[in-house]
Amino acid sequence: MAYYQRTFPPPPDSSLSETTSRRRTRGTELFFSLLLFIAFSFYFSSTLSGTDLRFLPAKRPHARNLISNVMKDDFQEVTRLSRHVSSVQDSAKYQSVSVLLPDWEVLVLLSPETSLDSVEGFYCLFWNSQTSPARFSGVLPFTERTAFKCAMPNGARRPPLWQPILTKYPVKENPAKERELLRMKKLAYESISTEDDVVLFVKGVNARSRSRSPQPQDFMCVFGDAVKIPVTSCTQEVFRCSHPDLTAFTSGTDQPIKMSLQIMHQVQNRTLPSVAYYRPRQSHAQEPKSEICVCTMVYNVAKFVKEWVIYHTKIGVEKFILYDNGSEDDLQNVVNELNGDGYNVTTLLWIWPKTQEAGFSHNAIHAKHSCKWMLYIDVDEFVYSPSWHDSGPSKHLLKALIPQLHSIGQVSIRCLDFGPSGQKSHPIEGVTQGYNCQRWDVSQQRHKSMVLLEAIDDSLGNVVHHFRLKNTFQWRELSMSSALVNHYKYQAWSEFKTKFRRRVSAYVADWRDATNPNSKDRTPGLGFEPIKPQGWEFEFCNFTDDRLKLLTQRWFGQLTPNGGYKMAWQR
Repeated sequence: MAYYQRTFPPPPDSSLSETTSRRRTRGTELFFSLLLFIAFSFYFSSTLSGTDLRFLPAKRPHARNLISNVMKDDFQEVTRLSRHVSSVQDSAKYQSVSVLLPDWEVLVLLSPETSLDSVEGFYCLFWNSQTSPARFSGVLPFTERTAFKCAMPNGARRPPLWQPILTKYPVKENPAKERELLRMKKLAYESISTEDDVVLFVKGVNARSRSRSPQPQDFMCVFGDAVKIPVTSCTQEVFRCSHPDLTAFTSGTDQPIKMSLQIMHQVQNRTLPSVAYYRPRQSHAQEPKSEICVCTMVYNVAKFVKEWVIYHTKIGVEKFILYDNGSEDDLQNVVNELNGDGYNVTTLLWIWPKTQEAGFSHNAIHAKHSCKWMLYIDVDEFVYSPSWHDSGPSKHLLKALIPQLHSIGQVSIRCLDFGPSGQKSHPIEGVTQGYNCQRWDVSQQRHKSMVLLEAIDDSLGNVVHHFRLKNTFQWRELSMSSALVNHYKYQAWSEFKTKFRRRVSAYVADWRDATNPNSKDRTPGLGFEPIKPQGWEFEFCNFTDDRLKLLTQRWFGQLTPNGGYKMAWQR
């Protein structure tokens, strides 16, 4: 390629002819015209390629002050810029790992050592040069890794699926196909340490086979690249092993250590993909334990939390622990408001889909130093006793339901399901006021449990409704005359249809999955799509049950001039 060569004029000379002067002037005009043409061409080409100059890094002054640099460095600099203007600069890339979630959503996790000044303005750049905005999802509480989510464009959904680049500059280029996208279906995703061992959570491994259940000797915990320690127990998604010797790692305890699971096989051992990191057990400040806490997993339920927290605090719950499954509503603002009013509510980002049982196993370890008993219920479930109508609210009501025997490690309470009760939208007075039509079907009734955390078996096995206990503890089920759980399960269609978006339990089929149609977890009359059945408002109703409605009116209601009630959770 022939480059333009600049010809410098001789020094000024008064003896030059007028013709020579005019030629010089025309040459100068042509030179600057050419420079302007080059600048305009550069801008025009970047516009066509989808690149906006304002997105270029600030540390590239030649991109921000194009014309002055062209005048300084001529065609060679312009040519160099035009070749690389659409490249993702190293300074614009953020080291990350990506996991494919349901519904073609991609979870992007920054490396543990990466820190950000801002979480706004990020994009996912996919292998075919398509981009989508990266939404900030939060910071994982145990490894302090920043998480983003982005939708995978249709054009990038052809296998093999490649991990996107996280960038602030959505330029149009084809990034390198370096790493395949990780899949949540088979992944080591979280860990937590106890004083004695490490608990690793792994998806898609511990399923029961036709021949036998997986045994601890089938697996090894892998720390870093080479340190392997035998697994001591394995149940569901929970694998336990001893702590590694930290002297084997050059980084010591300053940096988190990558952790995974190796499947031992007669032919070839296989280590699973992982986004989990090991940290030694952190010391806990000595503080009084809360007698009764509540744990639940939540997703986009902010409008229900206030009523649920205020009610259960009045009957004896001291602390609420919400495992946030990636909510995109106003949850954190509601929690901040409750804490500002003196309630004790904690949220933990637990972003992993279909892992409710694993989340509860994690909670059994995480909360053991701060809670004695843990009540596992959802935000549409309210513990209630018919005997409370004879008294006012008291912080001792829940504790009184626990038999005063040291051998009791778990107390279960039967659930009553409630239907839409004629509601067409969320009742502003709250679920306890809006839903009073009970469904009576013994075959569909479930139970929820209060568990003594120290009584939980080391396997941490649970089915959401109850835990496996150590051999020295017993399990007691309360009579329905002693206590109930009002489960406002079938709400107004506008609320109920959101359940099609996500089912958090690993062992409950998704609504859209056309398998196991006779499961108790499926709603009679519903297909596999969020299509409202005719007469939904009056379904699942056998008789009116106003007991908790009247109780909450007396405890929390203020009579209004029109004869209704304004409840304490209404603002």
